Amino acid sequence: MGYVEKNLMPNEKIMLKANLHWGVFISPVLVFIVLLILSCLLLLPGLSSQSNLSNQPAVASAAGAASISLCCGVPLFLIGVLYLAWVAASYFTTEFAVTDQRIIAKTGLLRQHSLELMLGKVESIGVNQPLMGRILDYGSIVVVGTGGTKELFPFIANPMELRQKINTQIATMTSR
Repeated sequence: MGYVEKNLMPNEKIMLKANLHWGVFISPVLVFIVLLILSCLLLLPGLSSQSNLSNQPAVASAAGAASISLCCGVPLFLIGVLYLAWVAASYFTTEFAVTDQRIIAKTGLLRQHSLELMLGKVESIGVNQPLMGRILDYGSIVVVGTGGTKELFPFIANPMELRQKINTQIATMTSR
């Protein structure tokens, strides 16, 4: 049971749940691949020079090359892994939902940020989609509430559907 389900009011129903788009992984995966290639290129000379340890005069230079390779290659690989893990954690800990009464959003695992805005307090919903966002169907949702509350939620999948659902729920509430 996620954050949204745990924080529903009595008789409140979820109308639509939105997720982050899979496209959030494009940049981290590309960075990871580049850093993996760089770390391999740095590690290979050190590993090959360690296999030539039978040549006595080259032992000192081989050990030095291996330690330099390890000192540069391993950290690059770890940076790529950490960046990918950070984005994955963000992807799996972000929740966004429209209920029949509110907009509920939560991001973060260790440092959590949440927004619960009554539909009657929503002034506007904006959708920003770059060219790739239009092609892959993702965008940023900007929720503006009364009193100047302005929240941005980037990389939301199907942002136009989400905006339409929010507007439909607001219209349903005002017609009651």
